[in-house]
Amino acid sequence: MDLSQVTLTQMRYAVEIEQSGSFRQAASAAHVSQSGLSMQIQKLEDLLGTVLFDRSKKPVLLTPAGAAALAQMRTILRETERLGQIVVDGGEPGGRYRLGVIPTLSPTVIPLFLGPFSRAYPRVELVVEELKTEEIITRLRADTLDAGLLATPLGVAGLSEKVLGLEGMVAYLPPGDPLATQHQIAQSELADRTLWVMPEGHCFRSQVLAYCRPRQRQGGAGIRFESGSFQTLVKLVDDGLGATVLPDLVVRELPAARRKAQARPLVSPAPVREIGLVTARSDLRRSVTDVLEATIRAALAEVLTPAPKRARRLDPMGVE
Repeated sequence: MDLSQVTLTQMRYAVEIEQSGSFRQAASAAHVSQSGLSMQIQKLEDLLGTVLFDRSKKPVLLTPAGAAALAQMRTILRETERLGQIVVDGGEPGGRYRLGVIPTLSPTVIPLFLGPFSRAYPRVELVVEELKTEEIITRLRADTLDAGLLATPLGVAGLSEKVLGLEGMVAYLPPGDPLATQHQIAQSELADRTLWVMPEGHCFRSQVLAYCRPRQRQGGAGIRFESGSFQTLVKLVDDGLGATVLPDLVVRELPAARRKAQARPLVSPAPVREIGLVTARSDLRRSVTDVLEATIRAALAEVLTPAPKRARRLDPMGVE
């Protein structure tokens, strides 16, 4: 078997297909035509003497031989990247860095640090992807992400976590709600309300449900609607259709009058979610990871209210 004609580009295309499960999406991500990508994959399979992908499946699946070959390709690509990083590490941080961010942190946290980071480290090509927690874990293990910004602790073997900040949770009530006359809202008082939450797969949903433990009854009470957008949840509450729980950074962006009238802290021990930066233990991009961690931590420190001493850190998987 002559592998001298196998290229890094071909291997990158194969990894893109594995991640997306689609030749079309892989071609789009790689900024090439689908026919051009397919031609390179066919050439790669011919050189290896094996079929890597089962094209009859939707999404496209790896063959048994393809799974083993792709694992080795990821290793080769990672070590090639390490070769470049050895040179870069001699100076300021640089190179391509892939960061996964969960959707419930993306709209509020990314704007806090992206500008300062890009200005301070112009040699770093920061590629940010919005992904759910399980996707980030999978991608970190597969070495197709360098780090993940998400709710921690996860306690996943083989991954390292750094705490960046603690974000409080706030009850958000409809206009004129009787509970708004109170200084704080008790967990039990939310349990009887119609509660708007995130859909399945979002760790913030698990945290809210584990804390509030809403009672589902006939007649309209309980959980009735799920949305992946905090803005949608806020709009529903503003229309008088129920209550929700929001993270501090989302509440911070609301008009001051609405915050004063409708947002209320939760009773002690106040629930908080831990924001962390997660990497593989065999992190090859330490120089970038360190400055990214410091930049995000500093940005969060400027806007987050210090957590009370008796804060209750909620498990991102909803475990009590």
